[in-house]
Amino acid sequence: MQPKILTTMKEYSPSLFLADLIAGVTVAMVALPLCIAIAIASGADPAKGLITAVVGGLLISLLGGSRVQIGGPTGAFIVVVFGVIAEHGYDGLVIATMMAGVAI
Repeated sequence: MQPKILTTMKEYSPSLFLADLIAGVTVAMVALPLCIAIAIASGADPAKGLITAVVGGLLISLLGGSRVQIGGPTGAFIVVVFGVIAEHGYDGLVIATMMAGVAI
């Protein structure tokens, strides 16, 4: 199974790029402040929220399973992230995230 980006690049056009660019800016306007808020609410540094938003968004875009898939932060994860950071620190959060990604 290939990431969707490899199968859709054959028919990608400048008009599709413009539509994707507008969609990306729209999602970023919502996702970036939300990631900062989630980081602060979880007890992390706001910069960690920004880095997470950029890296996560890039990975979702490159490895996503649909051409119209949108990925972004979810406010409900504040409780989960805060609990993991409080119990296991930032390193524990990174390990838990990688374990969750492998399990999928």
